[in-house]
Amino acid sequence: MLRQLFISSLFIFFFFPTYAFTEEKAQPIKGPIIITSATLTADNQAHTVLFENSVIARSTDMTLNADQMLVHYDEEYGDITKIIAKGNIKLIKGTRVITAKEATYYADKETIIFTGEPRAVEKENVVTGKKMTYYLDEDRFLVEESKVFLKRKKGQ
Repeated sequence: MLRQLFISSLFIFFFFPTYAFTEEKAQPIKGPIIITSATLTADNQAHTVLFENSVIARSTDMTLNADQMLVHYDEEYGDITKIIAKGNIKLIKGTRVITAKEATYYADKETIIFTGEPRAVEKENVVTGKKMTYYLDEDRFLVEESKVFLKRKKGQ
């Protein structure tokens, strides 16, 4: 099992160069993306890699946990184009934690769309909604059918 986790990490690190290595584009995801899981299934015909069971994707500034992650990559360069994560989604970036049942990352738009009871928590403030779109390059959210819970500071 430990060997398979190591192989999964090496596979994604060496065989899927990310946009973080290209200098012509500004990248909100810093460093390489390293994905570990209990199992990995690569489909070279479909240009996908399926990670299952205790999946953790880490970059320099962000961690994404899920039960399953399907990574789509470009045939020519091997760049990640899309990641579909399902089950027990938890994204941690700084003091912000976002949970949901599903999340889809689109590399070309630098966005992550969270569905299935998405919830964002930062310190004591909470935002929930039906669908949450996180624009990584702008560090901004668009939340459909939102409900916001703000903690009042002392003296207010």
